[in-house]
Amino acid sequence: MDVLKAIILAIVEGITEFLPISSTGHMILVADWLNIQDDDFTKLYIVVIQLGAILSVVVLYWKRFFKSLDFYYKLLVAFLPAVVLGLLFNDVIDRLLGSSLVVVTSLIIGGIILLKIDDWAGHFTRTEIDYKTAFKIGLFQTLAMIPGVSRSGATIVGGMLQKLDRKTATEFSFFLAVPTMLGATVKKTWDFYEKGLRLSSDQMQLILLGNLIAFIVAMLAIKSFINYVSKKGFRVFGIYRIILGLIVLAVILIKHDL
Repeated sequence: MDVLKAIILAIVEGITEFLPISSTGHMILVADWLNIQDDDFTKLYIVVIQLGAILSVVVLYWKRFFKSLDFYYKLLVAFLPAVVLGLLFNDVIDRLLGSSLVVVTSLIIGGIILLKIDDWAGHFTRTEIDYKTAFKIGLFQTLAMIPGVSRSGATIVGGMLQKLDRKTATEFSFFLAVPTMLGATVKKTWDFYEKGLRLSSDQMQLILLGNLIAFIVAMLAIKSFINYVSKKGFRVFGIYRIILGLIVLAVILIKHDL
């Protein structure tokens, strides 16, 4: 992976991390289109640079992160399902990370759900998150282990189905991303080194650069997204997912015929 391709992936990550359209799915598709080798470093890079985007949440919402211990306990409760299932199905998840067909299927199914979620739950006004609600949102988050599902999309839908309003569900999704992506980064890096692999100085520089770019781009994207979904809902993202999924599916079928 050269510097330009690493930068493109980081920009895609920063833009898509908080949108319910799957940042991982987009990076897999872009990596495929750019002919980036599907090796251990690429898989590590795709996961690790998400941490840079996630840290933008800490900066923008730093007062919330120092509000109370109760806040952290709820995040922990919501985080636990991903820890357990992530450890149990790590090898399966790793294999799925290279599959464009899995991404396409997830994009289309998720798009259909986003088209309907405002009708199903867009009228709810609840703003308080208790431990039971946090845990249920955490269960929804485990669906995002499938590439293309979208971690933010799964947790936002999960929150709205617990009768949270759109803004509350979206913000909790952002907060939950912090421990989740930190854990994913540590786990992926550990697995990389456990295989006997080592990062070269050039690869380390690419990871640092990717995290920085993802952080900056995500900072610019978060507020706009919150304001938009609070007023307009998620229909446009559902339409986008379906269109993108169908386009990519057509490309896959054409390549297969060729």
